[in-house]
Amino acid sequence: MTEALLKTTNLPLVRRLEAVGFRAWPASSVQYDGSWQVRLTAGHPSNRLNSIVPLDPSDHRDVEIRLAKASRKFEAYGRPAVLRQTPLASPVLINIIQSQGWERFDETIVMTCDLAHADLPDTLDHLPTHDIGRFVDANLATDQVTAKLKPALAEIINAIKPPSGLFMIEDPQTGPLATVLCVQDNDLAGIMSLSVAKSRRREGLGLEILTSALRWARMRSARSAWLQVKAENAAALALYERLGFREAYRYRYWRQGQP
Repeated sequence: MTEALLKTTNLPLVRRLEAVGFRAWPASSVQYDGSWQVRLTAGHPSNRLNSIVPLDPSDHRDVEIRLAKASRKFEAYGRPAVLRQTPLASPVLINIIQSQGWERFDETIVMTCDLAHADLPDTLDHLPTHDIGRFVDANLATDQVTAKLKPALAEIINAIKPPSGLFMIEDPQTGPLATVLCVQDNDLAGIMSLSVAKSRRREGLGLEILTSALRWARMRSARSAWLQVKAENAAALALYERLGFREAYRYRYWRQGQP
């Protein structure tokens, strides 16, 4: 990120959203090196749970030594090091990983919505469930992800400390149709794990379950909502923009190149 772009980015907002994001999707191991957060979760492959996250643009002391040290932690887990570049990452650090041959991948947009004044559509309402196991099964099924991840995903959701709403839409004959997790952290509501069964997309189920989660959060005094979506996911972006979500900032990942 260029210095000019850094100057126009709302860094206090980025810091706050990063902090609530960590609490909404907690890694099993978190270690700090200066302002860097090293997040590792052996049982789950999510990059958000397994990455080096720099949190201060001015923190570039002994970058190469610290980067090597952090990379060894990933080696101990049997995986290559991954770095998550938000506007809080030092440009010096990014220049160094580029010079070392790290590869950039996966750009994600963080979006926010003024929930207090959002005009939510009048869709069928759904109440959250308290059955984490059932929610995890539904989410893995709609995402078409291996059931082997169930213990890790259940552990992550159990570790979320702010109040959470687990929402599902199910069909008695065909099973889970849609899921979403809403994590309310004081006045901020985070939308996670939104998923719709592939065979039932473009039927309004995503809008229906997302609206239920946002209404739930608003009734609990949340004033803003936030979420993260891959930059190439045009369908999801259209849905979120329809509800009033707008881009706050972007992040991308870097991984060590093959030797």
